Amino acid sequence: MTPVVRIARLPHGSDLPLPTYQSAFAAGLDLYAAVPADAPLVLAPGTYAKIPTGITLALPPGTEGQVRPRSGLAAQHGVTLLNTPGTIDADYRGEISVLLINHGGAPFEVTRGMRIAQLVVAEIVRVTVREAEELDNTDRGAGGFGSTGR
Repeated sequence: MTPVVRIARLPHGSDLPLPTYQSAFAAGLDLYAAVPADAPLVLAPGTYAKIPTGITLALPPGTEGQVRPRSGLAAQHGVTLLNTPGTIDADYRGEISVLLINHGGAPFEVTRGMRIAQLVVAEIVRVTVREAEELDNTDRGAGGFGSTGR
């Protein structure tokens, strides 16, 4: 059975599309900017802003929402997410916002209804944390940050 994500539109997002998949096998649902039509938001190079989407959602228990960048914005304009992926917990009921940052060399205008990020819904595993005096040895050991590429 396909999980259901219930979405409520907020007044400032009432005319925007619901998050949508853009292709038959897309992993993420596009999220849209709910900035005022008469007041686009301009991100100067090196700056970031929290962009409203005009929606709240209820994720199924045992899932999370991962807010991820759109590759086109990154490739064409240097615009991506400041915290990626952003995590939406299944019990969060506030507005979904997107932290966009402009790493490009020119100002970037965020307009109403622009596709600004994507939402991937994923299953999660909750674990039990157990303190240990020491951990099992592995071939990798404590090697990190590029150590497996040598």
